[in-house]
Amino acid sequence: MTARPAGRAAPTLESVAARAGVSRATAGRVLAGSTTVGEQAREAVLRAAAELSYVTNRAARSLMTRRSDSIAFVVAESEERFFGDPHFALVLRGAHAVLAAHDVQLVFSILSTGADRDRFERFARGGHLDGVILVSLHGDDPLPRRLQEAGVPVILSGRPFTETAGLSYVDADNVGGARAAVRLLVERGRRRLATITGPLDMTAAIDRRAGFQQELAAQGLRSHGVLDGDWSIAGGRHAMLEMLAAEPLIDGVFAANDLMAFGAMQAVTETGRSVPGDVAVVGFDDSPTASSSHPAITTVRQPIIGMGEALATRLLALIERGEPLEPMVMGTELVLRDTA
Repeated sequence: MTARPAGRAAPTLESVAARAGVSRATAGRVLAGSTTVGEQAREAVLRAAAELSYVTNRAARSLMTRRSDSIAFVVAESEERFFGDPHFALVLRGAHAVLAAHDVQLVFSILSTGADRDRFERFARGGHLDGVILVSLHGDDPLPRRLQEAGVPVILSGRPFTETAGLSYVDADNVGGARAAVRLLVERGRRRLATITGPLDMTAAIDRRAGFQQELAAQGLRSHGVLDGDWSIAGGRHAMLEMLAAEPLIDGVFAANDLMAFGAMQAVTETGRSVPGDVAVVGFDDSPTASSSHPAITTVRQPIIGMGEALATRLLALIERGEPLEPMVMGTELVLRDTA
């Protein structure tokens, strides 16, 4: 963008609209980040604004639109879990890309304590946010409803623990992905299967366990172990050690994320067994851990960055229209590597 010559009058919204060949209202909607304007008009307005070196007066626009041009990305986990699991950063990456393209500021917050929650809720109720993306909620968390009651639009990453009217969310096909993992293990000749779940106060963990159980039943098999691994490498290792002690002939395991799959592989090796020779392992996510481990982890890919993009896109639409959106469930696929 070139600098404006000294003494030249500052461009106005009207001059941007005139150069773009659109109405002042259309130019205003584009520059406010609206998603309801046609692509051709949007490009014309943005090009005109760049040519004229037009800079939106955010303070004036905020007074006019009653919007802050800020969206919060909130993770309801400990800092240790957030920084230890690449899943969160990938979702955040997708959301940030969309919001940056719409000139919307992203505010990031980790809610690991009651004080964190109280402070964030006061901030949101104070009119500082146009909407909130909520990630990794546990149980029937009251925060989404409290924000909605305060007039703050909300979208969830993952199906809510309790179905709530008017609450939008984006999720992956956790049941279908888990069933595909079990089918693969059976196709590989494995019959004594176990699963390592995430915390069962989270719907992703519940749905992946349900998919494991449904496919076992469809294959005429029984479970040889179900333990919670808390989404972590250490949790996956401990769960696998315990299950192998109880059922030494386990020959296949579905871990509900890649970190737990990696921990399970450690346990298999520690007990003198091999992967996949003695125990085949399938994870879930297709996180960087899956491709970088040795052996590389066969896993169920969910579109993590795409889910972040969808969360941000749909929240912007929710803010613009003021109406709840239908749930969005994104597909999964198997990624075949070395562990199964």
